[in-house]
Amino acid sequence: MKVPVSFDLILPIRYHSGTFCWTTMKSVEMDNTKDRLLRIAIEAAKRGGDVLMKYWENGERLDVDEKGKNDYVTQVDREAEKEIVSFIHSSVPDHDVVAEEFSRKKSGSRYVWLIDPLDGTTNYIHRFPVFCVSVSLLIDGEISVAAVFDPIRNDIFQAVKDKGAHLNQKKLTVSHPGSFGRAVLATGFPFREQHRLENYLKTFEHFVRTTSGIRRAGSAAIDLCYTAAGIFDGFWEMGLSSWDIAAGALLVREAGGIVTDFHEGNRFLETGDVVAASPFIHAELMKVIREAYPDSD
Repeated sequence: MKVPVSFDLILPIRYHSGTFCWTTMKSVEMDNTKDRLLRIAIEAAKRGGDVLMKYWENGERLDVDEKGKNDYVTQVDREAEKEIVSFIHSSVPDHDVVAEEFSRKKSGSRYVWLIDPLDGTTNYIHRFPVFCVSVSLLIDGEISVAAVFDPIRNDIFQAVKDKGAHLNQKKLTVSHPGSFGRAVLATGFPFREQHRLENYLKTFEHFVRTTSGIRRAGSAAIDLCYTAAGIFDGFWEMGLSSWDIAAGALLVREAGGIVTDFHEGNRFLETGDVVAASPFIHAELMKVIREAYPDSD
């Protein structure tokens, strides 16, 4: 019998322990839908990664265009994006897609994919091996599915809202550094927002003096994934785009971390200003950042 999706059919679900809990057919169907959407996200990210590695391994000369100051795009970005978007459109044609380079499909769907086909383009151009493909899905405006693929290391970071975060099937948990002084932070330099450079340098100087160290790898998505994995204890950057942040933000949250904007709100996809950290140091990060950016949107 087909059950209309508007009905909430109560079902008992048996856990491995032998105990029961009650759930609804609607929630089961939604979980299955998210699982399917995660598989689509992972496959899309891997297809994009295949394009990146094709050019990387061949060592082909890249045609580089400058979108803005220190902001580059190559034929690799475009080809990877085309491959990813084509796969998503063929898999879920009624969904909207927003991608970094040229792909925009907005029909008002409650499902919106955010795609960064090559996060770390400058690294890629200079053959610095830190870059990735970032794919995420918003459902009713909420980050619900994420896949970040690092093709150099063949690492797939994945998350579904309320189901945890994983790296190659291993569950991720954020760090417990013990003290702020023992923390290692990640950051990105504000190449797009140099009018706020003075604010940024205040935070940078403070954290240089008060933590174990700062790393700048050149890929916000990788930095967020490594924060989720407990490699970094926290990350802050400003002036990012939604497709840079969304997947990594879900990974950090599902690994037990805290992700906010510069005013401890939830508008980081809008503002591009993000703080992601272990709950053991997030408040200390925020204290410094709020003092440095009193007028931040």
